[in-house]
Amino acid sequence: MKKITALALLLILTGWATIQAATPPEVGSAAPNFKLNTLDGKSVELKQLVNKKPVVLVVLRGWPGYQCPLCTRQVQDFVKHADEFAQLAQVVMVYPGPSENLKAHAEEFLRDKNWPKDFLFVTDPDYTFTGQYGLRWKAEKETAYPSTFVLNKNGKIKFAHVSKGHGDRISAAAVLKALKERNEN
Repeated sequence: MKKITALALLLILTGWATIQAATPPEVGSAAPNFKLNTLDGKSVELKQLVNKKPVVLVVLRGWPGYQCPLCTRQVQDFVKHADEFAQLAQVVMVYPGPSENLKAHAEEFLRDKNWPKDFLFVTDPDYTFTGQYGLRWKAEKETAYPSTFVLNKNGKIKFAHVSKGHGDRISAAAVLKALKERNEN
């Protein structure tokens, strides 16, 4: 293994190979498939969801050492519009963080929320999904860039909002508008 690592480093340093960091998927591209679990252990796979209806994928900050108040506010906004979302799309919220205690932190996050039966809440242990989507926020006390994607039934990204800060969150009304506009086209 050390020989492979040394060889890879040599190739990079000499310009024969490059490392390219993952970047968030863009509008028009296919959303990378993923499998994540709900808190009760149910496996959720993106390609199965998009076959049924459009998907709204909301990436929260998860557990950066505390429960994010802006994530809470955004989730409450989406929950308030749950009936409208249920008619148009499947909402999936991703809660990233280190594997250790992630389930307990996610349960704490949901504790005081009236969670809609039509919304899926999945965890992203050790940032596998977050890294795959190019959303890993690698700074002290950070986890993921808060982001929202609208995917059509073919798994194509029709709308994307990737935040590079804490407060730049998309509202439920804006996502519903995007869903309605994208469904007409």
